Amino acid sequence: MNVTKRVKFEKEANEDKGSTSQAMAKEDPQDITEIALTLAKDAITAAVKSVEEAENPVRNIDWITHGEFTEEKGRKQVEEFVSNWEYQGHWEHYTEFLRKEDVLHSFYYIYCVRWSIPTARRPIAQSTASVYFTIKVNKNKPPDTPIDVSYVFEGHSLVHRPGMIRFREKWLRDIIEAKYVLINPNIFQFNSIGVFQNILGDF
Repeated sequence: MNVTKRVKFEKEANEDKGSTSQAMAKEDPQDITEIALTLAKDAITAAVKSVEEAENPVRNIDWITHGEFTEEKGRKQVEEFVSNWEYQGHWEHYTEFLRKEDVLHSFYYIYCVRWSIPTARRPIAQSTASVYFTIKVNKNKPPDTPIDVSYVFEGHSLVHRPGMIRFREKWLRDIIEAKYVLINPNIFQFNSIGVFQNILGDF
């Protein structure tokens, strides 16, 4: 009885194996080549990214501890951190303290870094791009514990952490462009390609 079951099982297994082999044999060589090329491209992209990050790591600063923290020291640290970002020289920014929030076991200190592109023609920019920093000071943590810092870009919900992602100047440009489009919708509809370059030229 057991021998019969084993023979039957082996027969079914061989049939399944045969059908799988036939299916593989019927696959289009072009499909396999495309899959191989996609995998190769992904591997190359990952390798290039890894080398870039090793040669040019994401910048961060040494953040102060809970015991060292004051409202003004927090503002200076935020200013120091954003000064490490890579951006073209025509950008100007300033950091201001907005408010302090008491949230259960922590205090949240909220700061705003406003970015603009002033020029001789327009020393006071029409639009700015803001980045909001939150420094979380836990009431129960030891004084030698580093403060917790996070930040978000204006109009975005993605929360960033220092040292985790490389800053992109394009994020600021996109914010200013979106504001300009809201103020001047007809101009954007008329010339959707060159509009933002014109904006930057007018600042």
